[in-house]
Amino acid sequence: MNRYDRQISLPEIGKAGQEKLRNAKVLIVGVGGLGSPIAFYLAGAGVGTLGLVDNDKVSISNLQRQVWYTEADVGDSKPLCCAHRVLGLNSTIKVEAYPFRLDKKNAGELIKDYDIVVDGCDNFTTRYLLNDTCNALSKPYVYGAIQGFEGQVSVFCCGEGAKTYRDLYPDEEGTLLMPSPDKSVIGVTPAIVSSVETNEVLKLICGYGEALAGKLWTIDLRTMQSYILSL
Repeated sequence: MNRYDRQISLPEIGKAGQEKLRNAKVLIVGVGGLGSPIAFYLAGAGVGTLGLVDNDKVSISNLQRQVWYTEADVGDSKPLCCAHRVLGLNSTIKVEAYPFRLDKKNAGELIKDYDIVVDGCDNFTTRYLLNDTCNALSKPYVYGAIQGFEGQVSVFCCGEGAKTYRDLYPDEEGTLLMPSPDKSVIGVTPAIVSSVETNEVLKLICGYGEALAGKLWTIDLRTMQSYILSL
């Protein structure tokens, strides 16, 4: 247990919380700018089982912000590469790599085996799918999104009467017709937003603090202004 001494000493976690972490199963959909650091911090915290879903390969343009990958990884499958690195950090956990895209055919089968689903993706279609599947299966969905210097995080489908992604973006048809979001981003934006997402996962597992259920946390790194809005 020396590995986890620093967090076990926190009264919000303790030995009981560490056991909850060991027994937890978390699915991360997208292991790029948001998902890869989430995977590493959850592995470092001792989350017992991680699932990594992504059909993408590492490219040189990823390295500006996806710092867990290296030049030697360019061309390799992101989930397979991330799983290898995560196990190098913590060999006591279990990691499942799914090198394919989440879709309507496989979402239910994948998500049903996990306790919490975390959003590391970058498109509206996948987020609506995550939301609806998690809502149907009563699985908490930790949402995160970034653009430029801005980011936002919320927790959906968490408890009876909980808010969902559709409360944030109710017009699915109109949302999907919008132009694809600008991909411009500074490297530290996903670092900060992914850390907040990770903290929400740890709160849900260990039961400390107050989750962002029914709320939307936002930050603008140009001004460091941060808000929590009620949905």
